[in-house]
Amino acid sequence: MSGKVKSRSSANAADSATTSLNEKILKECHNLYIDPENGLVKVAESLGLSLLAPRKKITVLLIGNHSAGKSSFINWYVEEHVQRTGVAIETQGFTVVTSGRKRESLTGNATLHLYPYLEPLRQIEGVTDYLSTEISTSKQKKFSLVTFIDTPGLVDGDMKYPFDVNRSITWLGDTADLIFVFFDPIGQALCKRTLNLVETLNEKHADRMRFYLSKADEAGHESDRQRVMMQIVQELCKRPGLNRTGFDMPTIYVPNMNQKGSRCANQIEEVCKEVERTINQTIQNTLNSLERDCDQISQMVEDKLREDSLQGSRNLRARARGLCYGLLGMLLPLLLLVTFLISSSHAMLAAALGDSLMITLDIYLGPLSTAWRSVPKAYTQYVIGGILALALLMLLVAKFSSRTAATMSRKQKRKLGEISNYVQETVKSKKQSLYQEYLQQSVAEQDL
Repeated sequence: MSGKVKSRSSANAADSATTSLNEKILKECHNLYIDPENGLVKVAESLGLSLLAPRKKITVLLIGNHSAGKSSFINWYVEEHVQRTGVAIETQGFTVVTSGRKRESLTGNATLHLYPYLEPLRQIEGVTDYLSTEISTSKQKKFSLVTFIDTPGLVDGDMKYPFDVNRSITWLGDTADLIFVFFDPIGQALCKRTLNLVETLNEKHADRMRFYLSKADEAGHESDRQRVMMQIVQELCKRPGLNRTGFDMPTIYVPNMNQKGSRCANQIEEVCKEVERTINQTIQNTLNSLERDCDQISQMVEDKLREDSLQGSRNLRARARGLCYGLLGMLLPLLLLVTFLISSSHAMLAAALGDSLMITLDIYLGPLSTAWRSVPKAYTQYVIGGILALALLMLLVAKFSSRTAATMSRKQKRKLGEISNYVQETVKSKKQSLYQEYLQQSVAEQDL
């Protein structure tokens, strides 16, 4: 048993040693949300607030016509042959390419279990059977912080997909941090299905989309490449949603060690820089979101405690009103009885209560007794009924006006106070230290 523990701790130590600072920051932020006991997701749920845990990696969606070089780019980035490539339509489904502890291939159901945010894909008939995951141990470039989603090659004509490919890609575009569109210069760049999808995705995610002329080294001379790019840009600009100035389309191709040097400028490193910029922006957004969520939770706690205090005051006033109406409802029949006795049996009442108490009653209830004697006997029962009805009404009013709402117990209020202290003192403090570590990568120490 000790051997297993030792080997596991050694593996964890090895993982920590190879974990970059950015990877550590995103992982720790993610853990602050999903911790089963004190995670922000669970804490927020107890307050009736729904929070989503940030991802530990950015998601890059690659789309384009078949043989556009999407799979080849992934293999180049990972520096491992994880995706099949070729001139045929090799990628017929969706493949999630991610980093992990060992090389592994997973099926559709395992993929959805690994990535819960992809679960809605089940609603699209047939997709699960064409969904897979490739896990690589590669640590090249920024791969440990990136999840690539390779999509089916898009073609026009009679090609039939076993699922609704347009709907699937459109939905995946909603979940991606970056959308890379690869245009193949060899005859398929103007695929209408690709252009239609690009237009649809651009309507909501223009800021996430990047366009590249892939396999640029195969496009012939510089004049040929320029002509192809002009055709693509003109076709894109014909679409209302894509008609914009400053259309940028770098030329890229996967370097080949056995290939003679190409005169074509290769801007594939710009793709890597784009990924790195998105990672850095994601880290900043995640840290900022963490602070906002902490403040939102603290504000909700403060609002709940304030509302509970106000409710306690409202309950106190309601009880006071109920007591007043209740006393009035009980006092009216008593006054009626005493007034009746004073008017009809004064001598008997004086003998029973004594002269001094009787004099006091005469002083305070004399006017009521006089008024009672002025009531005709024919209307006496109506007056008595009216007074009793009024007394009953007062008792009913007392019952309804004394209604109170539930308030929190001391234990519940103490728990809310602990939640506020935890998110402000522990989580926000952790966020500050993570931000400090992140900034130390690029900012001079004296500027911090």
